[in-house]
Amino acid sequence: MNINDYQKQAILTVQPTASGIDARTVAFLGLAGEAGELLSEYKKHLRDGKAHQLFPHRVKEELGDLLWYIARVGDLFELNLEDIAETNLNKIADRWANPKASVPGLFGPTAFDDESPEDERLPRVIEARMEEFPEDGRVKMRMFIEGRQVGDDITDNAHDKDGYRYHDVFHLSYAMVLGWSPVVRQLLRCKRKSDPLKDEVEDGGRAKAIEEGISAMVFAYSKDNSFLEGVGAVDREILVTIHKMTSGLEVRERTMRDWESAILQCFEVWRKMISNGGGILTGDSTSRRVEYKSV
Repeated sequence: MNINDYQKQAILTVQPTASGIDARTVAFLGLAGEAGELLSEYKKHLRDGKAHQLFPHRVKEELGDLLWYIARVGDLFELNLEDIAETNLNKIADRWANPKASVPGLFGPTAFDDESPEDERLPRVIEARMEEFPEDGRVKMRMFIEGRQVGDDITDNAHDKDGYRYHDVFHLSYAMVLGWSPVVRQLLRCKRKSDPLKDEVEDGGRAKAIEEGISAMVFAYSKDNSFLEGVGAVDREILVTIHKMTSGLEVRERTMRDWESAILQCFEVWRKMISNGGGILTGDSTSRRVEYKSV
């Protein structure tokens, strides 16, 4: 049966609602009630075991009742079940799809700057050496790529020493795992100046501010979660916020799973940088990997 046909037939059985009662309230309470009925059947199954022989039939029945109320709530908000199902599958794919199922190659079919002149492309592989040194009672970090210093000497820019001086690890990880980093484009002087619109919008000041904002937000989140050591997933609300922040930029094409991978990898490298007082970040955008290497 077509799922929208089911919804149309289910709605034909809706009973009149008492005067003064919001139909949506009845539908939501019904949805909650049927979920409770399903849990009650499972409780009986746990209690009675094989004696509860009708358990599979009751699960089928209660799931059907849940589906009816889902169809009803959807109808009340002018949503059809097919659209609801497709939206849900897209959401799941964005967060949990197997990366091996994606199109092979660099970031699927193309990187954001594949069509740009070679000197305006982010590097496809990178090796960045980071070292720290004391100065005026503070610890600073200095980064070198291909033997030359890139960017300024950086402190934690905080009252407490928290290691944020190594936050370029985050930007380099975004560049390698996501193929996106306006900050790295500025540091490596590979902004897409041949395309004025991309230079202004994708590689300009606002995009860099968004990237720095994401880095600061994720860092604050990580501080409350042991800097993500032993953590295998990033809170979905963080990933949703990142998607909202980047909705006007090319990186909106990257999935929440892509962002999660970039975040978990960069903190693995960051923690080792902190533990060893520096080191080397190696990155490969084809494999979407960043790793730590000792000096």
